Amino acid sequence: MPAYSYLALDNKGKKKKGIIESDTARLARQQLRKKSLTPLEITAIKAQNKKSKSSLFSPKLSASELSLLTRQLATLVRAALPLEESLQAVADQSESQKIKMVLIAVRSDVLTGKPLASSMQAFPRIFPKDFIATVSAGEESGDLAMVLERLADHVERSQELKQKIVGAMLYPIILSIVAISVVVGLLTFVVPQIIHVFDSMDQDLPPLTQNLIFISELLQHQGHYIALGIAIFCVIIYKLLQNPTIKKNWHLFLLKLPLISPLIRTLNSAKLCRTLSTLLVSGVPMLTALNIAAKVITNIPMHDTIEQAIQEIREGSSLSHALKRGIGFPPLTIHLIASGESSGQIDAMLEKAAETQERELQGWISSFLTILEPILLLSMGGIVLTIVLAIMLPIFNLNDLAG
Repeated sequence: MPAYSYLALDNKGKKKKGIIESDTARLARQQLRKKSLTPLEITAIKAQNKKSKSSLFSPKLSASELSLLTRQLATLVRAALPLEESLQAVADQSESQKIKMVLIAVRSDVLTGKPLASSMQAFPRIFPKDFIATVSAGEESGDLAMVLERLADHVERSQELKQKIVGAMLYPIILSIVAISVVVGLLTFVVPQIIHVFDSMDQDLPPLTQNLIFISELLQHQGHYIALGIAIFCVIIYKLLQNPTIKKNWHLFLLKLPLISPLIRTLNSAKLCRTLSTLLVSGVPMLTALNIAAKVITNIPMHDTIEQAIQEIREGSSLSHALKRGIGFPPLTIHLIASGESSGQIDAMLEKAAETQERELQGWISSFLTILEPILLLSMGGIVLTIVLAIMLPIFNLNDLAG
């Protein structure tokens, strides 16, 4: 039965939004009137989604919402509740209007006989390709509940990893912003008030003080042009990086940087192993799983390595040999994959490789921050000390002359 989102007025003239199931829009309006609601807008959810499929305003769920939705659905399916009833129950349980809308739309398709995975394809911003492929494999294997539980675990672990990275980098970013703001504030507002004292001095100012006055005046009079120039420069760099060749060369350069390279290699390897393991355990064939897992790789040379590996596997090569001939993937990950291929337990070894890479990533981030935070503090302290010295030197020289 089709689902419709509606906007209506109640008896008190207040607007109400909601979702209603009905055979036609006309019947949906009649149902709303029976509920003492005056319909203003009735929109088929499926049609609404197709129009906004590529829109920034189309529905999108957070990782925590998707994980909770998936786990609730898995619990109900495991309890032998029919799929359409499970979808309806999760929709009724949710307080989020967008989750209700999506689940009722998916349920409407399921009621027409479409598989769950096919019904989810109408919402690509909510259900990623690896998610849909795993659900499809679960439907084909007949153990959808187990697959949904694994999917919920996969989404949760991916979100945890992302939160750890963001949380670890938050303090240095805030510290950097505060440091820059303090220095700009000193040069723009504090220093100009102090350097007026030097105007009455009949002596040459030290070079450090002259440079400070020059920078201060530059920020006062040309600060908006400097900010505009920085913004334009950032936009130009962003546009240049949209060029595939330039972007690939940039990503290749990042893989050669001493401090950045371990982060990129480890993060992308962990994503690949985790996604590939989830897909293989759920029954997705290797080549299909690799095609899907390749999409989680953000570094272009490493992504190209996966694409090349897919071609080599079609020709009879193993995954470990194909990755070894490529760029970016750590030797430990390749060895674990090779061990899994030789023992016939590649999904388990991929899981172990993902856990190893995630632990290594957390250790690397901790070590990096241990070095970065003191550097930021010392840099800020050094800049402030330089400003103070530039202000105090003329005063010291004046006292020496007076003495």
